[in-house]
Amino acid sequence: MKLRRRAAPEIVGFQIAPMVDILLVLLCFFIVTWSFARKEMELDVKVPAAQSGKDPVSAVNQTVLNVKKDGTVVWNRKPVTLDELLPRLESLARLYPDYAIILRGDETAAYKSIMNVLDICRKAGIWNVAFAADKVE
Repeated sequence: MKLRRRAAPEIVGFQIAPMVDILLVLLCFFIVTWSFARKEMELDVKVPAAQSGKDPVSAVNQTVLNVKKDGTVVWNRKPVTLDELLPRLESLARLYPDYAIILRGDETAAYKSIMNVLDICRKAGIWNVAFAADKVE
């Protein structure tokens, strides 16, 4: 009796299409999370609520400054002294004359702390300053 020989199984190479699909999904995930990370929201800064509060619109030439309860100023998640803040803002004002600052002051922060930041913005030549507020729910 003559039996057929089975063909040797072919070794399949590395499949590139599924790998490309996975990489595209990861790329989309990181782009979305990166855009959320750019909003610069300090979790321990609770801004006051306002009836006419609007959702923030991100722009290219703007920076968010957070003023905590104790008066600490936070820029890009790093505490900044008032002496360090002035040269940084001056250089931004020279590069971009219409540069915007969004000031997120904690609702329990001293008024003096917020006024110090406003005064530094004025000294640096930045006139476009907005205050962040939550919506009343």
